[in-house]
Amino acid sequence: MPSWSSKEERQYEKIKQSARKRGAGTKRAKEIAARTVNKLRRTKGRTPNKTTQGTGNPNKGLENRTKNEIYNIAKQKNVKGRSNMNKKELIKAIRG
Repeated sequence: MPSWSSKEERQYEKIKQSARKRGAGTKRAKEIAARTVNKLRRTKGRTPNKTTQGTGNPNKGLENRTKNEIYNIAKQKNVKGRSNMNKKELIKAIRG
């Protein structure tokens, strides 16, 4: 197990046992438990969510950044409808 607190380890064991009782295999039960505990850690801010953080290198142009990075910039600028936009539309909306 990663560097979890004792409470998180207890949660992991309880979720794993519950998954086993519902018929999941040992490997699948471990995966379900670990994902659940890690999700709780992310929502409480103890573990960063690597795929949705950051806005990329400010020295790079918008075209050279990932869609997630551009999306995060749009989010900071409160661009409406950003979740339905593709990369080009996001860039256009950011530049106004």
